[in-house]
Amino acid sequence: GAEELELLERLLGLPGGNKYGVQGERKVPVLQTNNGPGLTGLMTIAAHLVRQARKDQLLGSTAEEKAVVQQWLEYRVTRVNGGSSKEDTRTILKDLNMHLEDKVYLAGNIFTLADILMYYGLHHIMVDLTVQEKEKYLNVSRWFNHIQHYPGVRQHLSDVIFIKNRLYTNAH
Repeated sequence: GAEELELLERLLGLPGGNKYGVQGERKVPVLQTNNGPGLTGLMTIAAHLVRQARKDQLLGSTAEEKAVVQQWLEYRVTRVNGGSSKEDTRTILKDLNMHLEDKVYLAGNIFTLADILMYYGLHHIMVDLTVQEKEKYLNVSRWFNHIQHYPGVRQHLSDVIFIKNRLYTNAH
């Protein structure tokens, strides 16, 4: 959580220097603010940073986009963070693959905070996928590859390699 928020800060061009902690067994990120109570939770802090950077378009422009961004941020926190088994991972990749079938980004045609945080949340999973698995989740692979090349997103994270042409074709 905290590492992702630092990546997000840099991506947004914020000066950084925020102090992040974690709370409880589930290691929920906490941001200590100078005035008043700290902020708790990945979604809350991330949305706060986006507003601080005056990049509100990352939260969606229309009411519907905002709702979709919120939906995927919740999915990220409840499913991706909570998912640890192979079965959970398969379900997550299947859900995303279906959703991204006819979309460039999670919220349709605009790049949002949902794409950024989902990318950070899935990075460790995508790194470990075999070529065959990446091919099985072609829409996720296409989306992930696109996001990792989006200016400023990847930072120090390793580049996940995707082969350009399919391993198997139906032609014999």
